[in-house]
Amino acid sequence: MTTRPAYIAVVAALCLASLSCTLSHLDRVVIGSKSFTESFILGEMFAQVIEARSHLKVERRFYLAGTYICQQAILAGRIDVYPEYTGTALTAILKQPANGDKNKEDVYRRVKDEYERRFGLTLEPALGFNDTFAMEIRGEDARRLHIGTLSQAAQFASQWRAGFGYEFMERPDGYPGLAAAYGLHFAEPPRVMDLGLLARALRDRQIDMAAGNATDGLIPALDLFALDDDRHYFPPYEAVPVVREETLRLHPEVAEALSQLAGKVSDREMQQLNYAVDGQHRDVEDVVREFLHQKQISP
Repeated sequence: MTTRPAYIAVVAALCLASLSCTLSHLDRVVIGSKSFTESFILGEMFAQVIEARSHLKVERRFYLAGTYICQQAILAGRIDVYPEYTGTALTAILKQPANGDKNKEDVYRRVKDEYERRFGLTLEPALGFNDTFAMEIRGEDARRLHIGTLSQAAQFASQWRAGFGYEFMERPDGYPGLAAAYGLHFAEPPRVMDLGLLARALRDRQIDMAAGNATDGLIPALDLFALDDDRHYFPPYEAVPVVREETLRLHPEVAEALSQLAGKVSDREMQQLNYAVDGQHRDVEDVVREFLHQKQISP
């Protein structure tokens, strides 16, 4: 399903217009998320932890399109917290090159310092997993062609069709740079598709390579294979809560609540949470509640 930039702009404007114009929340905290499963899960995780660890009312405003909409919403004070990724913040929001820096602590610090200096936003501690971009092919193709890395896959790309999300096509850490780094040339221009359709389009042979996420629960479920980024093109993408500093001044208990999640979610655990929602079609609230209970973070 092709998505044109003009259409995205209209949707973005409508998404922002639909948000409340209240710029300060004295009696509640508003949690946002992007419009894909993992972000939705993390937003619900933030909400439940704050509800369990404070007396604040939590308002949920999930599925706010992508990175740029969430950034604009939090800058405008329409949401107070949302889940972001350090590599995304560094390249898509701050417009800074990764400069070959693969140290996750350094990237975290660069983003945190710049967010505080430029935006009045801060980063709470990382959750513990790295949801880097995963260039995926079918598992049967990886086994048949003996492919394990992106460099190896580039030799076959001219015979393949690719499918990517709109943001990946436009982002500075997305397709243009990746194609240059690996010399990727596909049989036809990549299809721009909804993120939720990519894995199944790959399985159903509508495309032959997709840009997904390393913690996608459908990778093992659909027998897909994530190619190794052997030239280290992508920076770290640690999941972090982004919070308005004004929110923390009004409600310092929010930081204490979110700190309970620091380092508590591994790559594998996030993949399992995603599969519970995407693969098993379970309710997000129940999946999150069970996880937090297992981690002894909430009752």
